[in-house]
Amino acid sequence: MPKITIIGSGNIGLSLARGLVNKHYSSPTDITLTRRSLKNIPSEVVSMGFDVSEDNISAIAGAEIVVLAVLPQQLDQVLDQIAPVVVAERQLIVSVISGVSCMDIRNKLGDTSQVIRAMPNTAIAIGQSMTCIASDKASEHHMEEVTRLFETVGSVVTINEDLMTSATALCACGIAFFLRSIRAASQGGVEIGFHAHDALKMAIQTAKGAADLLLQMQSHPESEIDKVTSPKGCTIAGLNEMEHYGFSSAFIKGIKLSAERAGGLYKD
Repeated sequence: MPKITIIGSGNIGLSLARGLVNKHYSSPTDITLTRRSLKNIPSEVVSMGFDVSEDNISAIAGAEIVVLAVLPQQLDQVLDQIAPVVVAERQLIVSVISGVSCMDIRNKLGDTSQVIRAMPNTAIAIGQSMTCIASDKASEHHMEEVTRLFETVGSVVTINEDLMTSATALCACGIAFFLRSIRAASQGGVEIGFHAHDALKMAIQTAKGAADLLLQMQSHPESEIDKVTSPKGCTIAGLNEMEHYGFSSAFIKGIKLSAERAGGLYKD
């Protein structure tokens, strides 16, 4: 089991640590969690046996994988702290910080450093994240290691680094888009006679079933749609009405605009 240090034990860092232990990837004693104030680390996390520290420099000593999970505005200070003690030949740096390139980090830690970016979404909290990983020059071995790391908290796709802002729109912002569609479905349920709490439960389970159907059957959405549409039926009538009012077009345009906005924010 590799020794892992997670610098910045907020929601993402803690969720990753729990996932690593729950999926038996690592033992709590092999994971060090850092935070500027240890009182902000939940007591139940400490009781699980994780090593905790306020000292980033001592925390990375002996670590094979260092996960950077701090806020973007804290990153420069953290990199300045650990740069003198990072051992590029044997320590893999994994960054979950939005908008920070692998080169940005190597400029601080040295050009020989192995750096991989990972972008999980908020479903990491329940082990159902869609995480995208990318690097400009990391080895295949290290990419495979980081894939295994984040598979403990969901699914992983390897992409080109220049697609990271696009991945933000589809996977990170996408959580909100799908939640809004579930909310709309539940409101439609109320319109046709269901109580609000029943309509929401029905919409949530139906959405979950649709997603699981695609994942487990390894099929395309349209093939599953074909199975529930019949000539002159109620399903095709509803689908056509939604498309008439721009359902697919609005969804696609929303993703494209979020990607453009994300790219603009990162440039700023």
